Amino acid sequence: MKHIVFHLDFVSPYAWLAFERLPEVLEGLSHSVEYRPVLLGALLQQHGNPGPAGIAPKRDWTYRHAVWLGHSLGVPLTMPARHPFHPLPLLRQALACSRDGSINRFVAGTVFRHVWQGGHDALDAQRLEALAAELEPQRKPENADGARPKALLRSNTDAAAARGVFGVPAFEVDGKVFWGMDSLPMLRAWLEGDAWFDTGWDAAASVAQGLPG
Repeated sequence: MKHIVFHLDFVSPYAWLAFERLPEVLEGLSHSVEYRPVLLGALLQQHGNPGPAGIAPKRDWTYRHAVWLGHSLGVPLTMPARHPFHPLPLLRQALACSRDGSINRFVAGTVFRHVWQGGHDALDAQRLEALAAELEPQRKPENADGARPKALLRSNTDAAAARGVFGVPAFEVDGKVFWGMDSLPMLRAWLEGDAWFDTGWDAAASVAQGLPG
């Protein structure tokens, strides 16, 4: 059985789409999935990457593309009232349901739907209270003061960065990182033992840098 670590941040529409698509993509394969919230902004900052929303034309394109993908795949996706936003309250609510930094699929789906269905403000105070109530049965008593979820998020993000994760969604398996929703077919190919990986994985990334450092 292959173990997949799904690094996610609820602020990413592509993470939501990948979350919904993953069971179908992995159908028929022996696998387990571990869902780990990370802070996308911190991962981007490490590489000086402003992210799609930091470039105005790219922001417009990203939102159009994400909503179109949801439409074409039959995955409900409506842009929230404001985006981007600071996802810390959502990440910490999710990790309040964790003892080790991983969350179950119910918790992940509940928070994703809070953001990506209905077109509401993801950080609206009343909605955050309602989300907390929905997650309450999943909360761990030792996380009540909020300190441990913060530490888990920091640890998750640092560990992801150390393993080469630079964005979300990212899928880590067998020491390899597959980034983006469009990497899902490639992830399945690896799990199925596609012979391309014997040489293609390393060869593709060994090309010399053509720009000055």
